Amino acid sequence: MDTPSFKEDHISQIPALQLLQKLGYKYLSQDEALKLRGSKTTNVILEDILRKQLKEINCIRVSAKKTSIFTDENIEKGIMALKELPMNEGYIAASETVYNLLTLGKALEQSIDGDKKSFTRQYIDWKNPDNNFFHVTEEFGVMRSTSNGHYRPDLVLFI
Repeated sequence: MDTPSFKEDHISQIPALQLLQKLGYKYLSQDEALKLRGSKTTNVILEDILRKQLKEINCIRVSAKKTSIFTDENIEKGIMALKELPMNEGYIAASETVYNLLTLGKALEQSIDGDKKSFTRQYIDWKNPDNNFFHVTEEFGVMRSTSNGHYRPDLVLFI
């Protein structure tokens, strides 16, 4: 298991990281977090984990006795909804979009037994929190959209 860095400039982060790990967050080293982002600092989503979770925590209740799963195409649409934010409308509008997706889910059309209906797919399992994965990383570099520099938040939490 990787451990947080103990560089002098990170000393203030260590108590927070330790607390989060005690609360059940899995620590990701900077290298692990970057790898899970497809080695792209422009990507802020851990896509493989998200893809797996969208499949695990979502099912479609067709009837009292029958359930189905979302198609791979709808899983990818769910990921794209988080990636294609209305940044041209400003940070507040983009943040509101993300908030609504995470709290309310996203309605997606899917055909089941030849009947096309809209079903809501959740990003977070609010009813069973233990079904979610919790990760934390430090010094999470994100490429700025307006320059070649990076934002570098001290800590980033993933659900």
